Amino acid sequence: MKAIQFKTFGKPETLDYVDLPTPQADAQTAVVQVKAASVNPSDVKNVSGHFEHTVLPRTPGRDFSGIVVDGPQAWLGAEVWGTGGDIGFTRDGTHAEFIKIPLAGLSRKPASLSHAEASAIGVNFVVAWLGTVEYAHLQGGETIAVIGAGGGVGGAVVQIAKARGARVIAIDRHPLSADTPAGRLLDEYIPFDENVTERLKALTRGAGADVVYDSVGGVAFETALSLVKHRGRVLEISATGKRRVEFDLIDFYHNETQLLGVDSAKLGVAESAPLMTALVEGFESNKLQGPAIAQAFPLERAREAYEAVANGTRGRVVITM
Repeated sequence: MKAIQFKTFGKPETLDYVDLPTPQADAQTAVVQVKAASVNPSDVKNVSGHFEHTVLPRTPGRDFSGIVVDGPQAWLGAEVWGTGGDIGFTRDGTHAEFIKIPLAGLSRKPASLSHAEASAIGVNFVVAWLGTVEYAHLQGGETIAVIGAGGGVGGAVVQIAKARGARVIAIDRHPLSADTPAGRLLDEYIPFDENVTERLKALTRGAGADVVYDSVGGVAFETALSLVKHRGRVLEISATGKRRVEFDLIDFYHNETQLLGVDSAKLGVAESAPLMTALVEGFESNKLQGPAIAQAFPLERAREAYEAVANGTRGRVVITM
C-alpha cells in the first residue's frame, strides 16, 4: 500500500511517500481502507518532534473515515470513522491507504457525512465532547463561555453546547463567520480584549458563566478564571504562549472554582470509539454539522497538506485516498 512515513523529526519535507506492506487483520483487529484522513495541528507537531512518546519510523495521522475490508463478517463493508492518541504516534496512523485497528476502535460513521467530512471530526469533537459532556456535565439552560470559539475545538464546543440546550457566549479576537455552523448557533459574541470580563458579567447579570471552555490556555488562563460563576467549572486544553501561569489563590478558593484539564491524546483509538459513537446521533439529526473543508490533497501531495496546516489555514485540511 501507499503511505506517508517519517524516519526523522522535522518540517513537512521530512515526510516520504512510500510503499509499505498492507496490514492483515487477526482475531483482535480489523483493517480499514482509508477514504479520507484530516491533518490536525497535532499531526504537524508530531512530525516536528513535539511528542516524546512517538516511535520512529512512523506513519502519522489521527483522524480517519473509511470502509472495513478485513475483519469480522459483521463489520465487512461497514463505513467507519475514528480517531486516537495512539495512532500516528505509537502505532501507524491514518495517512495511508489502509490502517489496522483494534475491533474496539470501530465506530460506524454517520450516513449524513461524506468521508471527507467524517474524517475532519475526530480530534476536535472528541476533546470538545470530553470536556463539555463527560467532565463539566453541561446541562440545558446553563451558560457556557467558549474562549477561542473561532477555532476547530472551540467551534465543536459551540455546536455540542447548543445541542444540549445551553446558552453559548463566544469569546474570540474576531467575530465568528455566519457561514460556519458555530457562527450561526452562538447566542452572544464578546471580543477577547481588556473588557471581556466586564462584558460577560453584564450578560450574566453579574454572575458569570456556569462553564468556561478555554481552548487557548496560557495567555487566556487568568481571563478564563475571571469569567466563571461561583462553583462554576473551567476547562483547559492548551497553554498557548505561556506554559506556567499565576492566579490569585484566595479568589480561586473563595469562588470554589472547579478547574479541569482535558487531554484527548490520552485516549487511544479504542477508548475514543465510544465518544465517536456518542456523536453520531447529533450529526444524523443535524444538531451537529461537519466543519468546512478548506483544502483537500491526494495522498502523494501530503507534504502540501501538512504545510497548509502549519501555515494556519482556516478550515479543515483533508487527505483523500
